[in-house]
Amino acid sequence: MSTTIWIILAGALATYLTRIGGHVVLSRFEKIHPRVDAGLRAVPAAVLTAIVAPYAAFFGVAETLTLAIVAVLALFLPALPVFALGWACILGLRYLIG
Repeated sequence: MSTTIWIILAGALATYLTRIGGHVVLSRFEKIHPRVDAGLRAVPAAVLTAIVAPYAAFFGVAETLTLAIVAVLALFLPALPVFALGWACILGLRYLIG
């Protein structure tokens, strides 16, 4: 097999083990401490912020405005509409601003 196939398979295995590992560890507890639960619920927002923040800081006005708009929308709407409106916002602002 080629090196590329081995890299893909290793990446798939690492992803699978990471995902299933968290489930296996947490399934051993009958009750999860509220702080652990709060921390786990904060992970998606933290990851999303780590992905989006550099664009706002280093790329342009459209990205910064979109981040500000989405931050406000996230206070009032569920996640899926916020994602959809965020995509529409960045596409529209990139078209208008450049």
